[in-house]
Amino acid sequence: MINVTKLFKLRRRGCLTHAKARINRLAVILLTLFVGATSVFAQATTDATDSSNAAADAQEESRLLTGIRQLTFEGKRAGEGYFSRDGQMMVFQSERDAANPFYQIYLMDFATGDIERISPGIGKTTCAWIHPDGNEVLFASTQDDPQAKDKQAAELKEREQGTQRRYAWDYDEYYDLYRYDRKQKTYTNVTNTRGYDAEGSWSPNGKLIAFASNRAAYAKPLSETMRQRLEMDPSYFIDLYSMDADGGNIRQLTDMPGYDGGPFFSPDGTRICWRRFSEDGARAEIMSMALDGSDVRTLTKLGAMSWAPYYHPSGQYLIFTTNVHGFANFELYLIDALGQHEPVRVTFTDGFDGLPVFNPDGKQLSWTSNRTPGKNSQIFLAEWNHQHALELLGLAGNANERPAATVAALDSLRASQPDCSPQDILRHVDYLCRPELRGRR
Repeated sequence: MINVTKLFKLRRRGCLTHAKARINRLAVILLTLFVGATSVFAQATTDATDSSNAAADAQEESRLLTGIRQLTFEGKRAGEGYFSRDGQMMVFQSERDAANPFYQIYLMDFATGDIERISPGIGKTTCAWIHPDGNEVLFASTQDDPQAKDKQAAELKEREQGTQRRYAWDYDEYYDLYRYDRKQKTYTNVTNTRGYDAEGSWSPNGKLIAFASNRAAYAKPLSETMRQRLEMDPSYFIDLYSMDADGGNIRQLTDMPGYDGGPFFSPDGTRICWRRFSEDGARAEIMSMALDGSDVRTLTKLGAMSWAPYYHPSGQYLIFTTNVHGFANFELYLIDALGQHEPVRVTFTDGFDGLPVFNPDGKQLSWTSNRTPGKNSQIFLAEWNHQHALELLGLAGNANERPAATVAALDSLRASQPDCSPQDILRHVDYLCRPELRGRR
């Protein structure tokens, strides 16, 4: 006999259980919809914020840069482009040769759009410069290294295995400076000395070459401590030199612990700008000096990694690269030629913007940037607002009138930057090992 009362209780319990289950499922659905909606809203908010920030950054950049466009597209990466004296050509370095994983030197003709490789395709190359007469090109190369092809093969094998090495040969002792004759298609080694000889540039009249070298470390006995340091960090011993265009009359211009590099002549040929790393390699500042190494001036005091300085053709100011806004964010800045005013920010795009250079008439700026869709470094070009640059630097009119926002921003950055820790140095080293920083660092 069926117990009706018990059955009713069981049915009621089942209905309640079913109702609770439905409520629980509904709650889960509502919660899921709420979380999803929240995520979508948060993403939409983030996207809107990013879009707003990008628009604001573009607006900031348009103060000095307009018509920004990409110049190079081919290859894994390209960078460090320099104009010929007449502005009709650009020499640059690029990884685009399937048989050689390292940079090679290329020459671009703006009139025809033609690009030709002018380095031999063997070894590593970097830091090219076109002679004022337009016929010769100066660049650093390891093409005479007996193991050049073996090193290429080893690097290619590493990359095939997906374990690309950290550019361990940055300061290869086989680097020498070569002059390439475009008409004769010949190469002349103008240094031919053991040690890293690179980062060369001709003076405006073509009679002198300024370059960076650690040759002295290989030419004299070193203590065991210094020998180990040379093995671990060859850049510590790099100083600046000058020589006649044919390689004679070599003069050492700097003799300080730490890396001095990236020298360029001023437009009038009376001074040389460069960047000097601190002895521990944690910071670098922009410097200038007379041709004989005297009258040394420190132009920046940002306490960051500031490097790759280059004079505007007017000689009134320089443009350089700095990571004052963070280890992984290199931006372009201006500083007046005497270093008397606060630096002025030029680019406002997160990532890498560096190795800037003006064209001969000072109306355009070219630089290396990873603002590409794939985040690979390529060369960019933009129109340059020289007059506004003078105004921002306080060089047009009253030199004491400085943009308050720039001063306040830099003061805030300095106040928020503690003394460099060992971890900071490691982060600097790791970042500097990245491929986009190869060249005049």
